[in-house]
Amino acid sequence: MQGTISASDWTVPFPKAAVDELEQALHRLRRDPLPLLLLSPAQFALSACATVMTAVGRKLRRSVGLAVIDRIPVERYSADENRALYWLLGSLLGRPVAQKWDGTMIYDVRDTGKALAYGVRRSVTNLELQFHTDAPWLALPPERVGLFCLNPAREGGVSQIVSLVTVHNELRRRHPDLLPRLYRPFPWDRQAEHASADAKIAWQPVFHADGRDIVARYNETLIANAEALTDTTLDREGQESLAAMRAIADSPELRVEFTIEKGQIQYLDNLSVAHSRTAFKDADEPHLKRQLIRVWNRNEGRQTFHG
Repeated sequence: MQGTISASDWTVPFPKAAVDELEQALHRLRRDPLPLLLLSPAQFALSACATVMTAVGRKLRRSVGLAVIDRIPVERYSADENRALYWLLGSLLGRPVAQKWDGTMIYDVRDTGKALAYGVRRSVTNLELQFHTDAPWLALPPERVGLFCLNPAREGGVSQIVSLVTVHNELRRRHPDLLPRLYRPFPWDRQAEHASADAKIAWQPVFHADGRDIVARYNETLIANAEALTDTTLDREGQESLAAMRAIADSPELRVEFTIEKGQIQYLDNLSVAHSRTAFKDADEPHLKRQLIRVWNRNEGRQTFHG
């Protein structure tokens, strides 16, 4: 992936006409407020914004699986206003869906100071993230994942992206004997995002075919967690296939890297692209600490977490 594409392939400009539309929407909301979850693009004149989001959708579905909008002037708006604007833009890309079992629809990605433990996602720490797709244990994972940067980290927090379709094709070339195992189910830790009486693990394959398309799930840590939760050991072929996949996914020549900047929005095709983030250090001032806002989109199934 690296060396074959550049920032121009994933960057989507956000023109003044689109900014003006958002500010007109904000002007209305300041005079006549509505709760965020009741906001819909149909309530406002957002044709320029819709053109931008159409371009984002094309890059996700037909191109590199990554798009970065550059950029929203977040410094002009309050925190709540930025959330409202992001909700409207994300809704133009597809239907927003719950990101937690409790129905949370918009999710803050920032270091909460919590120690990593069962039920604590790495996304609320400053730790490095391994390559993963979001919610891989779900029968219907989010189709698209968006991250809106209100503040970048003082140091680190570099985004890393790898195409799992490329990883799949390299596996077929290098390890054709191991690839079929990745089409059979693996156990996944559900990260405590379920009713208390429900099973703590789910079974899903890493790859499956959806018509002509390859659909991927990936998070090796959640598979290891599931082994610990069930006190069982993954079969040897499963271990070998994951190790082979990891070696390819972690290859520097297959990834792209960039640091998301203030006001940019990063969108990913969550069914074909894995993402990670390097560890980061925050600013000391609370208002300057790294903060991203996440929205999931999925048009299939229901709006609930489990779809």
